[in-house]
Amino acid sequence: MTAPGPDARSHDPAPLDGTEAVGKRGVLTDAPASTSTTEPPEVSAPGRRAERTDQAASAVDPGGASADAAPRWGLGRGRVDLLVALVYLAWAFWVTARGWRDVDGRFLGSRPDDQGFNEWMLAYAAHAVSHLENPFFTTLQNAPSGVNLMTNVGLQLPGLVLTPVTLLFGPAFSYLLFITLNLAGTGYAWYHVLSRHLVRSRAAAFVGGLCCGFAPALVSHSNGHPHITAQWLVPFILWRVVRLARGGHVVRDGLVLGALVTAQFFVSLEILFLTALGCLMVVVGFLLVRPREALRRARPLVAGLAITGVLVAAAAAYPLWMQFAGPQHRVGHPGNPDAYALKLGSYVRYATESIAGSPTSASGWAPNFTEQASFYGWSLLVVALAAAWWLRREVVVRVLALVAVASAVFSVGTTWTWDTRRTTVPAPFALVDNLPVFDSMVAARFALITTAALGVLLAVAGDRLTAPALREQPAGRLAGGLAAVAALAALLPVLPTPLPATGRPPVPHFVTSGEWREHVAPGRTLVPVPVADMTSLHWSTAALAGFAVPQGYFLAPTSATDPTGRWGVEPQPTAKLLTAVARGQRDTMVTPADVTQARADVRHWKADVVVLPRHPRQDRLRAVLDALYGPGQRVDDVWLWDVRPYTR
Repeated sequence: MTAPGPDARSHDPAPLDGTEAVGKRGVLTDAPASTSTTEPPEVSAPGRRAERTDQAASAVDPGGASADAAPRWGLGRGRVDLLVALVYLAWAFWVTARGWRDVDGRFLGSRPDDQGFNEWMLAYAAHAVSHLENPFFTTLQNAPSGVNLMTNVGLQLPGLVLTPVTLLFGPAFSYLLFITLNLAGTGYAWYHVLSRHLVRSRAAAFVGGLCCGFAPALVSHSNGHPHITAQWLVPFILWRVVRLARGGHVVRDGLVLGALVTAQFFVSLEILFLTALGCLMVVVGFLLVRPREALRRARPLVAGLAITGVLVAAAAAYPLWMQFAGPQHRVGHPGNPDAYALKLGSYVRYATESIAGSPTSASGWAPNFTEQASFYGWSLLVVALAAAWWLRREVVVRVLALVAVASAVFSVGTTWTWDTRRTTVPAPFALVDNLPVFDSMVAARFALITTAALGVLLAVAGDRLTAPALREQPAGRLAGGLAAVAALAALLPVLPTPLPATGRPPVPHFVTSGEWREHVAPGRTLVPVPVADMTSLHWSTAALAGFAVPQGYFLAPTSATDPTGRWGVEPQPTAKLLTAVARGQRDTMVTPADVTQARADVRHWKADVVVLPRHPRQDRLRAVLDALYGPGQRVDDVWLWDVRPYTR
């Protein structure tokens, strides 16, 4: 789906001053939608209203982008946009470079299990497309009960788009391409929206896109969470909500927003929820800052959102049923919500993968390497606070400040923190923790809203510093230069370093060569030994989800009668027995009861074969499997037990 192209009206310049709303390029404009493109804008200056000048008028072209930025870069608008896209893309490849060195031999980042799960999701998406299977539920993992993909990370739309890549180059390549393009695409999407609808300066929009696309939150989630970093539709959704509030073509704008929301629904439901929550915070913030204006704009906004809601409900009815009432659906997130929350002090510290960070810089301040969603560093936070204070009379800045603070507070969890310790004093998130959807959220991820708010704030501040009226004054040029140096000094320590990479466990040639097809019927189960969650997933991924596997890596209900979320499922008795032998925790003796249970378990799994690859305790495992299922046979580089006589 292509991003909605702005029409001429969305580019009209509007007053930009220190006391009124920032006009058409702000969150909500006071100027009428029909403002002429020939009317010169007012440009904000610190502490006073800037005069309208011919220079300011000539600085803004009819398209609404910064006409003065392009000549200073020596390039036209299209070439500037292309250059920005290439810079973001190069930066994204820099962050993921270690994974690209050996796509099939390495995991990128510090969460290989998460990457393994997402690679399986891409493999299953390709399988579902080519075999016309259900993209929202499958029994090819956790056989025979299956996995509800809507209560996990479905990646339906990315999986569909990447299917040709997955079939040609494999799930590992698709995953790495996806995680790389997410960073570049998110950064460019923010740049595109900012440069066309909020700020005149392309340089300021570039900085805003850099902050939103390559902030510690996005880089840390590149450790195995592509559904979190896939935010390239978010800026367009936010802008279309603003367009609705302006009135005009309510039906058309409602339908466009509905199409974008539907697309984001099938990319990442979690990011869509955070986006909706961010929009709600913006509306509440605007209501607090400009109550009369907010109420006046409520009517077109509500009408447009109703149209959006009807479209989304029609497109997502079945997936939503699967999410909340379908087989294997869950309620809530496993564990204490505060185990996945941030500490207040994390906002002034540096992330592990920032230039100023280190392997221990985030220790104790975040749940793990992946959830470092704050960590802006004290320098960037000081610059952001200074910018907010300087532009405090602008409505857009007041609203952004309220949103940033509110979302940061939610990320702390249900209780306040002191240093790295958690107190017993309730925090605001405790008020919503038990509500539907909120109970499934990872608290730290509310800081993603703060990240977007800070990125937009820095873009607005940079735009005001490069305003023509300010640059004409010697003091203004000096202030702008000093501010640019301060911003560079604040941004530099937060810039990302390349993510680490780790080696992959080998998958038998029996699987990668396709030899398994001679022994496993479509839809039937191959049982790897020992029956480990990630082993099952890696083998299935290598076979493009061609066979079912027991267990796996996913979120599921605790039991058939208890929908409370948990990680994975309780292993079958035979799986526990084989794991104990593999770890040297028991001998090779098996009882008649063990044999009976083993044959009942392969019937439960609907297995065709049990497969043993190379293993340090291979002889012991072979002896046990021979006793359970009869003599095995050597096939390619594995030992195989045909259990169809017991399962069919």
